[in-house]
Amino acid sequence: MFTGLIEEVGTIKRKVPRPNGLALEIEARHVLHGTKIGDSIAVDGICLTVTAMTATGFTADAVHETIRATALQTLRVGTPVQLERAMPANGRFGGHFVSGHIDGTARLLSRRPDGEAMEYRFETADWRKYCIPKGSIAINGTSLTIQHVQADSLTISLIPHSRQVTTFDRLQSGTLVNIECDLMAKHLYHFTQQEQKTDWSAFLGGGAG
Repeated sequence: MFTGLIEEVGTIKRKVPRPNGLALEIEARHVLHGTKIGDSIAVDGICLTVTAMTATGFTADAVHETIRATALQTLRVGTPVQLERAMPANGRFGGHFVSGHIDGTARLLSRRPDGEAMEYRFETADWRKYCIPKGSIAINGTSLTIQHVQADSLTISLIPHSRQVTTFDRLQSGTLVNIECDLMAKHLYHFTQQEQKTDWSAFLGGGAG
């Protein structure tokens, strides 16, 4: 489990094809502290397992399904990526519950200054049903508050500090990003959909007899 608070911006140093997918060698420093092989690190919001470590980085494997379902397919050597270690049980919780399991991808449509902040507008897909204004969303692993939800897009806003410690200012129009919707919103949506499909008449005494 993660919080959506980015700890470090690393860099893709090498991509090595493997029979079951791809090995990513990522240059990093801060997230190596206390990390061991087998631990989880969110890379642009994707929960990956550390398979090797050096003094200047780590390697994580991604299977074909993960590559197809996320923006990993667009990453190139030299691309900056947002990193977060899994939250320890005794850690402070500053963002929202982020699982590292991506719901889909989106492209950046536009951005514009909004005072000292910067407003970003992203396209939406089927996962839009989990989004509400002022609700939470993780974009490339960053815990964010949704400002507006339109028919085919949503808008978030970042203050200067958040832009300085993430890669958002480096995003270009059309850039593909990873989306993880709020875990509680997904559970609530699933529960309400199941409720609508359930025939409660037998339980409420409305059955034949």
